[in-house]
Amino acid sequence: MFDLHRLRLLRELKHRGTLAAVAAALSYSPSSVSQQLSQLEAEAGVPLLEPVGRRVRLTEQAEILVSHTEAVLERLERAEADIATSLTDLTGMLRIASFQTAALTLVPPALSLLRDQHPGLRVHVTQMPPEVALSALQARDFDLVVAEEYPGNPNPRPSGVEQEDLLDDPLHLTLPEMPSKDTGGPTASLRALADRPWAMEPEGTAARHWAMTLCRNAGFEPDVRFETTDLLLQLRLVEQGHAVALLPDLVWNGQSPTLTLRTLPRGQRTRRIFTAVRQGRSRHPAVIAARRALQHAVTELTVRTRV
Repeated sequence: MFDLHRLRLLRELKHRGTLAAVAAALSYSPSSVSQQLSQLEAEAGVPLLEPVGRRVRLTEQAEILVSHTEAVLERLERAEADIATSLTDLTGMLRIASFQTAALTLVPPALSLLRDQHPGLRVHVTQMPPEVALSALQARDFDLVVAEEYPGNPNPRPSGVEQEDLLDDPLHLTLPEMPSKDTGGPTASLRALADRPWAMEPEGTAARHWAMTLCRNAGFEPDVRFETTDLLLQLRLVEQGHAVALLPDLVWNGQSPTLTLRTLPRGQRTRRIFTAVRQGRSRHPAVIAARRALQHAVTELTVRTRV
């Protein structure tokens, strides 16, 4: 019989990449993790790790063990969900990760609803880019992630993760508020700003990849002078005439836009916002309650936007 604790360490190594990262995440020493994995190798009777430079990687047999471990952990999460469902009061900890604009606009009203309906539930929220948060979800650092997907840039769909759509968030080309005529169609509007300074998210993010592709398809390489994941900072830079930017509706939190907005080309006008959980976790009452609360926040935001 394999030791479940050691199997989980092997699984952590697959998702986190290094013994040091596993040790840091679980508050162990690297030597302790290595020792536990050596004992698991003895239990399995086959090598589970092989050196690659200064790192290690899982053998084919280790990958087989990890796939079975995932199934066991999913079943245990379903058992936890069933126990929670059988209780009258919703208690325990719910760990949520969210990107910035959703954390500013959707998460606070959702938290208010959860506090009123489930005062015994402790909710921990971390602001984190979706690219990092979705990997952390698989590593069991979070129970629910609020993430985004830009048009033409679909996220990888990892096995063992369930997604549920939350809303489509319109995207706009934004300029300082000034009297200016629209220069024609959406592509022409983009091209007309080829010589202006731009504010964008940093390289390596899905938003930056989408924005660069959009500009290049319009026939120019944008002059990116301001790089930040803080869309409120991008908003301020545009408001004060330092840059132009591509911003979503959520940045205004249901209020009237403070900038001149231009329409983007077809197929590039909305980003998809969704929640993600691990398979087996979607049935947990805390996850169900959080998803309902977030959907309620979306409904309230839509009402404010229409007023």
